[in-house]
Amino acid sequence: MREAASKIVSREILSEKLAAHKRRGQRIVFANGCFDTLHVGHVRYLEGARREGDILVVGVNADSSVCELKGPGRPILDENARAQLVAALRSVDYVVLFSGPNVEALLNELRPDVHAKGTDYTAESVPERAVAAKLGIRVAIVGDSKDHSTREFLDSIRKAPHA
Repeated sequence: MREAASKIVSREILSEKLAAHKRRGQRIVFANGCFDTLHVGHVRYLEGARREGDILVVGVNADSSVCELKGPGRPILDENARAQLVAALRSVDYVVLFSGPNVEALLNELRPDVHAKGTDYTAESVPERAVAAKLGIRVAIVGDSKDHSTREFLDSIRKAPHA
């Protein structure tokens, strides 16, 4: 088993590695998220994504984009810690950091077979659906129902009685 840190790669290296996997006929799945405090919903989402193909690549939002998407006080963990936590999961083959509100550029660059999104999306609400369709990338909604969120988790910690 590879160490988590070795799964975190640059976009350039990732492109080379995925080209080799594609030459071997392996199906590439791409998933993404902030993963700010990893929870069971994230694990189930990534396990569901992995079932869609042979190789799972996870894009982790850089700190700057987490702040833009989630607001003040976020992220809780820095991008390197979040990337390493995601990389430590058995279902994940590669992790790449990215900036920006969506992954259209990464889809264009990496050309996965499947773009996996969590159940908080529908096929119609996936931000990258037009790019995926144009590139022939199948969109899959995976994971369990959205009963877990980092925001709710943080709220429960803030509201917990402190002894």
